[in-house]
Amino acid sequence: MRVVIAEDLALLRDGLIRLLSTHGFEVVEAVDNGPMLLAALLKHRPDVAVVDVRLPPTQTDEGLRIALEARRRVPGLPVLILSQYVEQLYAHELLSDRSGGVGYLLKDRVGDVEQFVDSVRTVAAGGTAMDAEVIAQLLTRRGRDEPLAGLTPREQEVLGLMAEGLSNHAIAARLVVTEKAIGKHTSSIFAKLGLPPSDDQNRRVLAVLAYLES
Repeated sequence: MRVVIAEDLALLRDGLIRLLSTHGFEVVEAVDNGPMLLAALLKHRPDVAVVDVRLPPTQTDEGLRIALEARRRVPGLPVLILSQYVEQLYAHELLSDRSGGVGYLLKDRVGDVEQFVDSVRTVAAGGTAMDAEVIAQLLTRRGRDEPLAGLTPREQEVLGLMAEGLSNHAIAARLVVTEKAIGKHTSSIFAKLGLPPSDDQNRRVLAVLAYLES
């Protein structure tokens, strides 16, 4: 599985290279600035890109903007944002794009190497991997007249765990309730968001992304 890494901190960049290489990924290029990132993504068209938000030369939201530009040029290009910050405007645009895998993890909340590697694989496979804190910050932007207002506190909690990629079984274990109870909560969430019954497994992803659309 071919990976492009964009991280301006040398120690962290080298650490990511070593970590992903150890777990069977091929790091085809690792860059430390926005222009080099765009060139690398267009050249290699990797299976997944792991990208920091704040890159030179602007040190603001360069990484996210480059990721969006790359996905416009290469539709469906999988991108996993790994950052200390939640940049709401561009994160909203990235996560609302249903073409290809996307993810957004916060560096200081990644406490398990295997879970991080699984997130990279999930995004590469076209799935979604989002930190619950990212979802929480994005959802606070929305007014009380939005669908979020219709969810109970427990449903919001279940939705946050769904966003982390947990199955109903895993959510039930986390909340110490039955899997049947979680099934009822997810069905209620889908109904309140206007997502009809479907064999499409992406309905769980759409349940989260529905909040992020303008």
